[in-house]
Amino acid sequence: MYWIKKFFIVVWRLWFYLIVITPLILLLPFLLLTTSKEKWYPATFAIGKLWASIVLYGMGFIPKVTYNTRLDRKKSYMLTANHTSMIDIMMMIYVSKTPFVFIGKKELAKLPVFGLIYRRSCILVDRGNAKSRKEAFLQAQRRLKNGVSICIFPEGGVPDDIYKKLDEFKDGAFRLSIEHQIPIVPISFPDSKKRFRYGFDSGSPGTLRAIVHPLIETRGLELNLINRKLLKQKTAQAIESELYW
Repeated sequence: MYWIKKFFIVVWRLWFYLIVITPLILLLPFLLLTTSKEKWYPATFAIGKLWASIVLYGMGFIPKVTYNTRLDRKKSYMLTANHTSMIDIMMMIYVSKTPFVFIGKKELAKLPVFGLIYRRSCILVDRGNAKSRKEAFLQAQRRLKNGVSICIFPEGGVPDDIYKKLDEFKDGAFRLSIEHQIPIVPISFPDSKKRFRYGFDSGSPGTLRAIVHPLIETRGLELNLINRKLLKQKTAQAIESELYW
């Protein structure tokens, strides 16, 4: 029985890659067009929402979103969440009512098909390279000035300890938020680790909850170490409040 269960988990996880790639191939002509100019990004994001829904429901996940704040489609935000699974990317796109750009790991650009769209629609960063971090920061500033929101998983990666709720937050999201005086939106994904954590040894279809917490305002804050630390603490406390493993 154990090996039968493991077999179906592996098949189900392989199905994930198929259902991620196939819609992207079918939508590729539209994505190549909409990603050719930054001003067309809202159309790219709309296609992304369709793709995210296909992946989530195609995997047997049932997204359940609780909004404790209202997001204005005409405003920019800094979207932040805990990160324990590849499915967090689709959940973030599904949850957000406003177009946003991911700041994400440069390594993902090497993936077939997905990597092509990822390079054209996201801000890539090599976290171990100071020049790359600076370039990503400047790109994010430009996108914010154009009215697009930014999404950063502030842990900078997935915690090595599977029992750890949150890793230490990096500064980028909070520095950008203060510089551009935009609110931070903390979001908790309490089920991603249980449903689809990294690896091929576990997971199951079912409900995927997202809790969108009240905004954390940055208006009037000066860019200094104390304020960045305070924002990190407030954001971490909000996200962690809905994590129960």
